[in-house]
Amino acid sequence: MLDDPTDALSAAPPAGARRNGPARGRLKFCYGPMDCGKSTLALQIDHNHARQGRRGLVLVRHDRSGAPQITSRIGIARRATEVATGTDLRDLVREQWARGQHVDYVIVDEAQFLSSVQVDQLAELADEAGIDVYCFGIATDFRSRLFPGAARLFEIADELQPVQVEVLCWCGLPGRFNARVRDDVILRDGDTVVVADTEHSVVESSASARSDAEMVTVRYQVLCRRHFRSGDLGPAAAQHGQLRLS
Repeated sequence: MLDDPTDALSAAPPAGARRNGPARGRLKFCYGPMDCGKSTLALQIDHNHARQGRRGLVLVRHDRSGAPQITSRIGIARRATEVATGTDLRDLVREQWARGQHVDYVIVDEAQFLSSVQVDQLAELADEAGIDVYCFGIATDFRSRLFPGAARLFEIADELQPVQVEVLCWCGLPGRFNARVRDDVILRDGDTVVVADTEHSVVESSASARSDAEMVTVRYQVLCRRHFRSGDLGPAAAQHGQLRLS
């Protein structure tokens, strides 16, 4: 019996439903602060692969639009499959196999919101099914601490690539810190995940169910380390800076 790179995930899918041969896939993480073009890059990579006849699975976890899609701030968008807290990412690939469709690559936007277990599932898809996996996301939260999904990607990804589009702090230095702001004051404590990019944004704690979510109005501003530490939002703070959730 021929070796099947998908055996570790499920029974062999129908003929033609997967890539031939035991080739190993790659797990790549492209990361950077808000507004550096991560979602735009995710959409461009999907476009480039699809043009070459490769079939992809496009996933997202908490897009800023609140809808199951990848959206960029320059106005382009693509429908995607929303990943929930308990989603087994391997099952999403199995569903494609069950339809007789192969999967050459997986794109995951907002990958910082994945659990460590879900990141390990992506690694399994790369290693055992030969699928190329491209993850895009922010490395650190508004407290400058690594997101669990990003931390796991830093630990096990084959390739780590900072997005090269430079985002500037108001002072002109490179910005790397995603400050959460309410009433022109940087918040140092609170829940982690902003679920919807709306005027009254839902902020969901990883330790609480969505029904317990608190409704707040916040915005984000990318700062250099010095001004993130000091809490200085600059002279334009009264004009709400950048990346307003509206």
